[in-house]
Amino acid sequence: MSFVDDEVSDCAVESRSRLESYVFSCQLSSEVPFYTFQADEDDDVEHFLELRTICLGDGAKEENNVVEVTAMNHQGKKISVPLANLHISCLPMISLGEFELIAPVTLRLKSGSGPVTVSGLHLVATEKEESEMSDQDDEEEEEEEDDDDSEEEMPLVKPAKKKQKL
Repeated sequence: MSFVDDEVSDCAVESRSRLESYVFSCQLSSEVPFYTFQADEDDDVEHFLELRTICLGDGAKEENNVVEVTAMNHQGKKISVPLANLHISCLPMISLGEFELIAPVTLRLKSGSGPVTVSGLHLVATEKEESEMSDQDDEEEEEEEDDDDSEEEMPLVKPAKKKQKL
């Protein structure tokens, strides 16, 4: 499930939670071969990592650089999956679209010396307070009323009459 603003507005989750997004980036190399994305231990906050791109940096060697991700599967067990096999001469960058994972997530440079930059978004979903939910409902009602008013004010347009030939 992707938490893009357009898609969230159609979900029932939107009425109870607020979504914030922050830029995420980490660099993997032979000196720093892994990075673990962890979340705070709040009950009413969920953290997601949406990976977008993986690319080789300046100074990458003519070798394969394999990036692997370790995260929880649907059964709550850790699973490791290779995400990218990059090579400077034929595939220096890969776009993952909106590859979304729930924290904790570990990114590892399985082979190669890098540097490899992984970037995306850190998404934070928080529960809305009751006052925020009622304020949002009021705003939505006002918008609906405004839409209704604008429809009523528009004059009817009639097609032009054709002249008859004699």
